[in-house]
Amino acid sequence: MNANSIFSMRIPTNIIFGCGELKRLATEKLPGKKAMIVISSGNSMKKYGYLDKVITYLNENNQTGSIVFDKIMPNPIKSHVMEAAAICREEKCDFVIGLGGGSSIDSAKAIAVMACNKGDFWDYVSGGSGKGREVQTALPIVAIPTTAGTGTEADPWAVITNEDTQEKIGFGCTLTFPTLSIIDPSLMLSIPPHLTAYQGFDAFFHAAEGFIANCATPISDLYALEAIRLLYKYLPVAVNDGKDLKARAKVAWGSTLAGLVEATSSCTSEHSLEHAMSAYYPQLPHGTGLIALSEPYFETFRNDCMKRYMKMAEIMTQQKSNRPSDFIDALHRMKKECHVDNIKLSDWGLKKEDFPRMAQNARDTMGGLFTLDPRPLTDDDIMNIYQKAYK
Repeated sequence: MNANSIFSMRIPTNIIFGCGELKRLATEKLPGKKAMIVISSGNSMKKYGYLDKVITYLNENNQTGSIVFDKIMPNPIKSHVMEAAAICREEKCDFVIGLGGGSSIDSAKAIAVMACNKGDFWDYVSGGSGKGREVQTALPIVAIPTTAGTGTEADPWAVITNEDTQEKIGFGCTLTFPTLSIIDPSLMLSIPPHLTAYQGFDAFFHAAEGFIANCATPISDLYALEAIRLLYKYLPVAVNDGKDLKARAKVAWGSTLAGLVEATSSCTSEHSLEHAMSAYYPQLPHGTGLIALSEPYFETFRNDCMKRYMKMAEIMTQQKSNRPSDFIDALHRMKKECHVDNIKLSDWGLKKEDFPRMAQNARDTMGGLFTLDPRPLTDDDIMNIYQKAYK
């Protein structure tokens, strides 16, 4: 961050946080009369009764006739966005609810845009083959996360893959901030340990990347350091005892804080590098790819923002740090405590010969994040990160 930085903050989302607070959906003023509820293609929202609860509370709030779109994939795709947007228009829905993980909420944001704007979603995406057209209007968005990781409930970003061009790009504008977000940690008790870890590390890297980004501000630093502290302390607890509601709540709040980091600072190129991986291999969970990349990625910048690395180490370990490597050591311990210290990218189908095209894809599709790194990455740097991350 520049010593004499100039910054501003506008986050228009009404955030409601707390165990049991989903019931507020029955009493809060909602931004429309008929909702499209966007959920994943899996069965968890129905199995655990979350969808039924949302519909019940909407009915209590005089919201009748809501419809459900249930095709969203873990790495959501453009064709589903366009399909849902067409249904949204036909059914005259006037707001969109994202219920579930980041993929459902990100999709809800993209659907809210395309329900009101002409053409193709990629007409509005910046980067890659996107045309970067300005979004004129969008339906209001309500976010109800049932996972703790993306922080999308507190930022404008939606990550969607164009399956035709294998481009996975983050998109957002002021109109894609949720109008209302309800974060109820009691909805997160059913997440299995490995997914708890993958998602929690996604949140951790949002905060850590946002802290070393060259656009960081005093506001984003406050959010980032508290998110890093909470996630380092409580994510291993939540992974090892998923029924610990206190740990779930702390991780959920850390994730939301990390979303606020994304709204006031930015991710760096670690996310570009991972998006290129899961664009070609959509079965690879986003957090898994980030975990694999993390140590070689942060090692690359170890001597470029030494004080910031030591500050992160101190907030994690609550001990004085004398060297930037303390942060990388603490990160490794956190991964080990969460049982994700030996991820093999080869298990997800990735091959070493993929590295050149992934490196090019990262620059072509999300090159903007490279400009926010502590220093410019060279092509050799990128290849070195991929090679060291690979098992």
